[in-house]
Amino acid sequence: MPVEFLSDEQAEAYGTFAEEPTRPELERFFFLDDVDRDLIALRRTEHHRLGFTLQMCTVRYVGLFLEDPLAVPWPVVEHLAVQLGIEAPSVVKRYTERRQTLYDHAWEIRDAYGYHPYEDAEWGRRVRTFLHGRAWTHAEGPKALFDHAVGWLRRHRVWLPGVSVLARQVAEARTVAEKRLHATVAGAARRADPALPGDLVATLMTPEGSRFSELERLRRPPTRTTGTAFARALERVDEIGAYRLGRLRLSQIPPNRMAALARYALGSKAPLLERAAEPKRTAMLTAVMRHLEAKAIDEALDLFQVLMATRLLNTAKRKTEKERLSTLPQLEKASRLLARAAKILFEELELVEEQEADLDVAALWAAVEEVAPRAAVMTGGHGGLAGARGRELGRGSDAGRAREPVRHGAPVPRVAGRVEGAGRGERGQAGPGRGAEPAGAGPAEGGGQAAAAARGGRQARAARVA
Repeated sequence: MPVEFLSDEQAEAYGTFAEEPTRPELERFFFLDDVDRDLIALRRTEHHRLGFTLQMCTVRYVGLFLEDPLAVPWPVVEHLAVQLGIEAPSVVKRYTERRQTLYDHAWEIRDAYGYHPYEDAEWGRRVRTFLHGRAWTHAEGPKALFDHAVGWLRRHRVWLPGVSVLARQVAEARTVAEKRLHATVAGAARRADPALPGDLVATLMTPEGSRFSELERLRRPPTRTTGTAFARALERVDEIGAYRLGRLRLSQIPPNRMAALARYALGSKAPLLERAAEPKRTAMLTAVMRHLEAKAIDEALDLFQVLMATRLLNTAKRKTEKERLSTLPQLEKASRLLARAAKILFEELELVEEQEADLDVAALWAAVEEVAPRAAVMTGGHGGLAGARGRELGRGSDAGRAREPVRHGAPVPRVAGRVEGAGRGERGQAGPGRGAEPAGAGPAEGGGQAAAAARGGRQARAARVA
């Protein structure tokens, strides 16, 4: 009998309580509604009510009446007894004392709930229609189709047949679906090009001097990430595309069926495919080549992506990173230069704020240019980097000498209105207590005093501004 796809345990568990129902299953299949209770209430004794309920829920859950109605897990009996208000569920053991009562209750349940025998011609045709449709549209194994058939019978309240009967129907449906698939694919190939089946069979031949067939060579994906491998991948795409399998009209075939056929053929060796009978051989070769056509394109694109990332983009990235690292020393020098210029700027602004004086832009630039040329400051420090470095080296070894706020011999006014410009030939007049210059001091003498005050630090700068 064709039940080889079922194990012995699966065949024995068919149509029985293989295990204890779960809580959701108890609530779904063993719950008693008002219609159930009205029918149960027609029984007079407790063991008849509980036994009748047990048969009613058993056929609902299993799909057929058991030869022994009490061959159920005891928690099921207790669950039904609680709903019926029976305190002693063990009274159900008296239910099997009269065999005729079991048969009478089974027929009553059948008529009340509309159960149909599997041998009924109309329902037998519906079962076969379901099996053939499911086998055609779903690429699943015989055990999965068998389980779906059992579920369909339960939902439509058809009594389960014998395990061998249903297994035979499943095997027949799968055989018909496979033959239909092979004939449809092979017919589409012949209609597209009468020579196409022969060309596909020729790929099973092993060329002279080669160790494997053309089909096996086309199956092999690229294994190296080189330009030569990418060129061969493109050639492989062209070779497979030369069969022009895209012109085949296979829209009436479910895609999952074609994919399953291609997987089966890919797992088969060339000699096995060559020995296959027609139209199965043409169908498998067509499915394989269609699959390889799409796969070869994907593998070529993946290889191109890897080459772009490793050979082009990563190289350019490394070069850019190297150039950026080479500019870091220059950037560090320019940053120090701008930091010194900013420090002078902030100090001068603080002096203006403390003295409540007006800002002299020319004097401010003059102070900044003592540490950095104006061009270097305006270009972010890069343009005047070399000049600033030379200026630092030319100042001598007296690194601790303070910067002078004025040029020697010619005072540079920094706060307009407080100290007049030296270019006008006049001395600034300071009020009492402001530290004004002596009236008879000349330019050279005033410059020497300013230099001495600068060496004193910030206090000398404040006094000069004042």
